Amino acid sequence: MKLRVVWVGKSKEEWVKEALADYAGRIRRYCPLELCEVRDEKGAGAEEMRRRECERLEKQIPPGATLVLLDERGGQMDSPGLAAFVGAQRDGGTGELVFAVGGAYGFSEEFRSRGRLLSLSKMTFTHQMVRVFLLEQLYRAFSILNNEPYHH
Repeated sequence: MKLRVVWVGKSKEEWVKEALADYAGRIRRYCPLELCEVRDEKGAGAEEMRRRECERLEKQIPPGATLVLLDERGGQMDSPGLAAFVGAQRDGGTGELVFAVGGAYGFSEEFRSRGRLLSLSKMTFTHQMVRVFLLEQLYRAFSILNNEPYHH
């Protein structure tokens, strides 16, 4: 299974870039991983920004991929639950598992209906932080699936 994580906007802070590179390297020990950034929209109303950003995200999602959208309306799961989900996708023959992080105004309703919604927390985080948290949790999921001591 290939893993792809797509998000809107550039990773700006150096520490964020370093953390993403670190966790990406760790994840790649278990499966191919691609990180994709799409341009954020500026100077339009919220609905138009969502529409344009989601069009860009859509281009990064291969046909037949399983899509998970990080969204405040999504269900929550603990780390073993995420590991079970990732393991079921891997073992069930999913060719590509895609996680998407929206822009400042989230996803359009149309795009939101395309995937499974996942919320990392009831709290609100910056989009920069969410990227790091997501990759850390994906690494943790693979360590759980491989009975490694990272998660205890």
